[in-house]
Amino acid sequence: MRVRGLRKEYPGHTAVDGIDLDIHRGEVFALLGPNGAGKTTTVEILEGHRRRSAGEASVLGVDPGRGGRAWRAKLGMVLQTATDAAELTVAESVRHYARYYPRPRDPEEVIKQVGLTEKANTRVKSLSGGQRRRLDVALGIVGRPELLFLDEPTTGFDPEARRRFWELIRLLALDGTTILLTTHYLDEAEALADRVSVIANGTIVAEGSPATLGGRAGAEATVRWEDATGPQERRTATPTALVRELSAGGGELAGLTVTRPTLEDTYLELIGPHS
Repeated sequence: MRVRGLRKEYPGHTAVDGIDLDIHRGEVFALLGPNGAGKTTTVEILEGHRRRSAGEASVLGVDPGRGGRAWRAKLGMVLQTATDAAELTVAESVRHYARYYPRPRDPEEVIKQVGLTEKANTRVKSLSGGQRRRLDVALGIVGRPELLFLDEPTTGFDPEARRRFWELIRLLALDGTTILLTTHYLDEAEALADRVSVIANGTIVAEGSPATLGGRAGAEATVRWEDATGPQERRTATPTALVRELSAGGGELAGLTVTRPTLEDTYLELIGPHS
C-alpha cells in the first residue's frame, strides 16, 4: 500500500491533511490517534468507501476510488459500526458472507477462531455487544483477505477474548495477510504492530516500530530507589552506570527500579501539542 499527499476536505474543515503512508505486504501496521484525528477517514478512503479530495493512493496495486469487484474480494473489513441480519444465527451469517468470496475460509473454523462456537446457533439479535463484535471480526476474515482493515476491532471484548483475538491476528500475519489496525488500546498496538503511525489533526506526527516510536528507545530512563535519607529518583540516559555508581557505596538500595517511557507515555507526549 502506498499513499502520498492524501487529503480529505469538508467545508470549513480538513479531516486528513496531506499524509504519506507505506504499508508492506504481510505487515501489521497500526494507525493511532485521538478521536477526530483522521484515522477512520483515512481508513475509509483506503477501503474505497470515501472519496479523497487530493493525493495518490494505491491499495493492492489499485486506486481505491476505482476498485472493482475483484479488488474488493481481496479485502476484509471490520468497521467501527456494522449492520447485520439480526434474525440470522451466527452460523447462518458467516456462511452467508462466505458465499461472496471466491475462496473463503471454512465458516465453522472461523466461528471457532473468534470464540463463538457455543453461540453458533444463536440469533444475532440475542448476542451481547462483545459477541456481536466478535461476529464482525468473523465476517471480516471469512473471505481470506489479502488486506484486512481493523477499525477498533476489540471494543467490547473481555481480556480473554482480546488475547484470543491477538493470537488470531498473529496467525493471519504469519499467513501473509497485510493488516491495517486502528485502536485506542496501546498495549494492543505494542503486542501486534510491526510499525506504528500517530496521526493528530489530520497529519502524521511520528512513525516507527513500537519500540522506537518518538525516540522511545533512546529516551532517558527513570531510576528510583530508597536509601537512608528516603525515596530518591533520577532521570538518566545511562541507567546501568548510575546503578553501578549507587551500588559502589555498599549500601542497600531498597525498591530499586529502572523504567523507560511506555508506548502510552510516548503517544501522549506526541499528541499533546495537537490536543
